[in-house]
Amino acid sequence: MTDDGVLLRTVGLKKHFPVRKGVFGRVSGHLQAVDGVDLEIAQGETLGLVGESGCGKSTLGRVVLRLLEPTAGEVWFDGTELTRLSARQLKPYRRDMQIVFQDSVGSLDPRMRVREIVAEGLEIHGVASKDEREARVLDTLERVGLSRDVAGRYPHQFSGGQRQRIGLARALALQPRFVVADEPVSALDVSIQSQVLNLLVELKREFDLTYLFVAHDLAVVGYISDRIAVMYLGKVVELAPAQELFARPLHPYTMALLSANPEPIPGRKRQRIVLTGDVPSPIDPPSGCRFRTRCPIAQPICAEQEPPLADHGQGHRAACHFPGTEIAVTSSAA
Repeated sequence: MTDDGVLLRTVGLKKHFPVRKGVFGRVSGHLQAVDGVDLEIAQGETLGLVGESGCGKSTLGRVVLRLLEPTAGEVWFDGTELTRLSARQLKPYRRDMQIVFQDSVGSLDPRMRVREIVAEGLEIHGVASKDEREARVLDTLERVGLSRDVAGRYPHQFSGGQRQRIGLARALALQPRFVVADEPVSALDVSIQSQVLNLLVELKREFDLTYLFVAHDLAVVGYISDRIAVMYLGKVVELAPAQELFARPLHPYTMALLSANPEPIPGRKRQRIVLTGDVPSPIDPPSGCRFRTRCPIAQPICAEQEPPLADHGQGHRAACHFPGTEIAVTSSAA
């Protein structure tokens, strides 16, 4: 870990996908999935990453792990710049950096038994002997709330929540320091979501894990996260400690997301901020502030200048020319 306690840092991170057209597949443009993201995650911290579908949050998680190669920028892990490493040089770091996928069906090989799935990473990295690997697999299964006798079964024999636990076991078997949890509960029933979230919190304490927790539900992110980063169209537009973000949202997009959260008290109505228009194309994003085409408080300057992610105190940063401006409510919902 670096002297300032930061385990993972991204600097100007970008991922642009070429858009090809015609018979010869000529590049006609680039889809800007991630476009200049600066983040820091401290050892033992959970950073929540939230935004609408298609905003680039899952892509960011994969680029951080170099499952996708970045177009530009840097990824630093424990003081080492990963983007400069070859595949062979990167291999030792992969033990410390794991991912839990959203799709608990597609991410598990249906031809492999559970013990083989969980042990795969141990075998690739040559960790321990065969007997020791078997013992670690069984122990890890128990730690994620599964009995040892499931080791001989196949993924299709489990429920969605159980398959997600298998995915967790696979990620934890190598005893990593950093885990990207890519929408690990979005496909689960609400009752199962709470079980998996509580398990993630328990495992964080037990293993001193550091999470990048990706989700589109602010309520879920707020429950598990120490800090929250809000993404819109490839950029981070707000970053703050979780309680601070809920108490004092500064960006209009964050305010709209918070207004969409269900009201926990029966009978109380929540004032809903309804955004108009569609999300712009990441192939040709708007000039200036990318949110301006849907923003209810947009002014001419928003089209001319891109607002920086400025500090507003209490570790709270927002990319808006008019941070904290009250938005007129367009409707109310129960």
